[in-house]
Amino acid sequence: MVSKNSLFLHEEIMLLSLRDKEGTIAGGTMYRYAIGGAILAELLLDGRITVEESKKKLVNLVSSKQVGDPVIDECLQRIGDAKRRASMKTWVTRFAGLKKLNHRVAEQLCRRGILRTDEDKVLLIFTRKIYPEVNPQSERQLTERLRKAIFTETTVLDPRTVVLVSLANGADLLKVTFNKKQLKGRKKRIEKIQNGEVTGKATKEAIEANQAVAMMVVMIATW
Repeated sequence: MVSKNSLFLHEEIMLLSLRDKEGTIAGGTMYRYAIGGAILAELLLDGRITVEESKKKLVNLVSSKQVGDPVIDECLQRIGDAKRRASMKTWVTRFAGLKKLNHRVAEQLCRRGILRTDEDKVLLIFTRKIYPEVNPQSERQLTERLRKAIFTETTVLDPRTVVLVSLANGADLLKVTFNKKQLKGRKKRIEKIQNGEVTGKATKEAIEANQAVAMMVVMIATW
């Protein structure tokens, strides 16, 4: 579980998805599925669920104890309340389809003092909520973690960073933060991270989460 002042994976995905000044979602990404995948990964890392090693990749509930994050806890309850088990792909899709998901996650970041809530006009007619950044420290730290993971040859990455790189890459979010040409030159490095070749000492849950995320990346790409 993350510490009190640390961000959850789905919050980090949201930060990567937003344009800092405009406070709007960057186009051409699959951010909602990345957020859904991040929630599933959190539950795996926290040992709340497991994924069967079968073709269907069914999700099993291990513990219904709440994590302490409203979005994650709602998703955990949905798994617990389900009449029948569902596959990992099904749960990622369901999580991604939560009503006002992006606004809920963005508002959590507002409560943390990282973003602020504002409004602007679309075509001078429609009003929409936007979330400009007010405190860049968290995103700077996030970007530096990703930069170190992708653009150096460090051989030990913590499991959460491995999951983050995999999800961000699968949802085309890395190009929002880094230069496309530079990323293209690090394609093999990113593949190594996704394949779990740069994980260091990992717990059973972390290894399971990495394997699950690797499958989620393929699913996100097909979506």
